[in-house]
Amino acid sequence: MEFQTPEDTVPSELITEELSRQLVGKPKATGAWRDGDPAGDRSFANLGNLTLESGKELHQAKLAFETWGTVNKDASNAVLVLHALTGDSHAVGKSSKEHPTEGWWSELIGPGLALDTNKYFVVAPNILGGCQGSTGPSSLDKTGREYGSRFPYLTIRDQVLAQVALSDVLEINSWHAIIGGSMGGMHVLEWAIQHPSRVQRIAVIAAPAVTSADQIALNSVQVEAIKTDPNFAKGNYYDAKAGLGPHAGLALARRMALLNYRSPSELNERFDRSWQSEINPLGEGGRFAVVSYLDFHGNKFARRFDANSYITLLEAMNSHDVGRGRKSAKAALGKIKAKTLVIGIDSDRLFPIENQRFIAENITSELVGGRLHTIKSSFGHDGFLIEHQKVGPLLAKLLRS
Repeated sequence: MEFQTPEDTVPSELITEELSRQLVGKPKATGAWRDGDPAGDRSFANLGNLTLESGKELHQAKLAFETWGTVNKDASNAVLVLHALTGDSHAVGKSSKEHPTEGWWSELIGPGLALDTNKYFVVAPNILGGCQGSTGPSSLDKTGREYGSRFPYLTIRDQVLAQVALSDVLEINSWHAIIGGSMGGMHVLEWAIQHPSRVQRIAVIAAPAVTSADQIALNSVQVEAIKTDPNFAKGNYYDAKAGLGPHAGLALARRMALLNYRSPSELNERFDRSWQSEINPLGEGGRFAVVSYLDFHGNKFARRFDANSYITLLEAMNSHDVGRGRKSAKAALGKIKAKTLVIGIDSDRLFPIENQRFIAENITSELVGGRLHTIKSSFGHDGFLIEHQKVGPLLAKLLRS
């Protein structure tokens, strides 16, 4: 696996020959962490059998998680941090053979930082359906085979069910705060609505109350990009030789996603119409630099993620609607009792700022600062992973409140 910085957490950049050399060699069929691989900083919680919203039972589920700081006697200093679509439990730390990416919030979690681990016990799990240690499609079922395409459909609420079970294993009855961005923010909302007695404060960052038609459409073409790769083999590719997994389809899906994670202004300012090399891209076989950027990060992603997990998580995002079975989204948000911080990014085109405005306007509990906090950033949706100096003080204020 590559030692790499997640592309979500840094500004876009031109692809150099040195970066390109990271991708030399054939990738494994899946970038998933597999049973028997070194654990690294991960711990594992066995959750037992989980009954999903569909009525299906997930046998002997487990969640991988990492922790920082020390829990106090009554666990009143515990903070749960929930990652975005392609994140994992490794929120802090260097990349290594055990962890394919550097921590995605290393600048915010640690001694003296916004999530001060001298004060707080911080827990970050890999979500159910993920591919970095938690039960997902690349995991073995009770017969010893990878689930693959047989892995059950998950909803955001199913993933929260697993996180609640993790809380029980850790003997944390009520979280001081639960914090999440993007997909993690979807989980935060469900936590606050379903389990109001188990969380005192929440932070919802760059997330919607409902996954819209526009967002479902984007997810659907990503799923089709993966499934039309012949090497996807209907989801049963785990025995494929190196280089013969569904890398092309997964890389293409990632390229599509990156276009919505970044803002038009950042891509235009960073790349303009520059060429990747001296070869003219206008009919002479060359490439525009922005195309090389997308291609590189798509191929890099395919080396650290699992195609089936990506589909599972996209479909879970499509399930997100806090109003489902609760009269309306407004009515559901009105049930939230926790003190709430809502943050949006002004250049976000994946979950535009009106999504966070809707949440802030319909939550009846106390809002930190009394309003939606809008971060001005050229980085688009990924701004919540990059703009540490703007996000950090708001999180620290929530935790102190």
